[in-house]
Amino acid sequence: MPLKFSHSEFPVSDAQTLIRLALNEDIGPGDFTSLWTIPATQKQKATLIAKEPGIVAGLPIVEQVFQILNTGVEIENFCQDGDSVDVGDEIASIFGHTQALLTGERVILNFLQQLSGVASVTAQYVKALGSAKTKVLDTRKTLPGFRRLQKYAVRAGGGYNHRMGLHDMILIKDNHIKASGGVLEALASVRAQNKADLKVEIEVENLGDLQLLLGKGVDVIMLDNMDNETMAEAVKMVRKSGDSVKLEASGNMDLERLQTLGTLGLDFVSVGALTHSVKALDISMRIV
Repeated sequence: MPLKFSHSEFPVSDAQTLIRLALNEDIGPGDFTSLWTIPATQKQKATLIAKEPGIVAGLPIVEQVFQILNTGVEIENFCQDGDSVDVGDEIASIFGHTQALLTGERVILNFLQQLSGVASVTAQYVKALGSAKTKVLDTRKTLPGFRRLQKYAVRAGGGYNHRMGLHDMILIKDNHIKASGGVLEALASVRAQNKADLKVEIEVENLGDLQLLLGKGVDVIMLDNMDNETMAEAVKMVRKSGDSVKLEASGNMDLERLQTLGTLGLDFVSVGALTHSVKALDISMRIV
């Protein structure tokens, strides 16, 4: 954490698994409308067109859908993941058997619209922070099965990934603290068992717990559901202590609030809305 964007990091295996599920769900015993209205030998070109401004993510899905459908197509991409598009912009063209184009259309659009929606809203949050060094992080509030795809889309939008799951970072939250008897007790228990030397983050809800953790070698402290004034004081406390711990703000993060958070000196802001309730980007496919 955090992981920067790279086209080479597209989660192919996860995508293929989900595409197979989606195609099986959509096609069932057959796409009878296409089979019964279009000659099997007919070929045409289709274009993917943006119907609103946003950031594209998920273009490798197009090729993988037709690979799984076992039909050859020629694809020309006019942009790549992470690029911005405006209304009417052509995203890609696909040439192949018309039946296959229409059979794969909805699955392609469902993936591309959802992932582009994630990238687009992430870009809005990144822009809201302006020139601040604070990084926008995602959370584990993802669609089941879509985590790696959604987190890839977050990176395409200019954001960064928090932990991928429960296995790659320690995040001691309020329930862990309550069950363990306190923040120091929870930290001590993790320290005794953290043989893999995973990074350790602890959530705090007040400045008292923050003070207890300063100088304890924690990697990240999450300031959970604090108001801006309290978080500003938390930044001052850390700087005064000389601790190198990073500070992450979390809870009730919206675009309007991020415009002020960028001035506080926080290292990270984590936003569940990047993935858990994102609006799909409107994209269509048209037969030429």
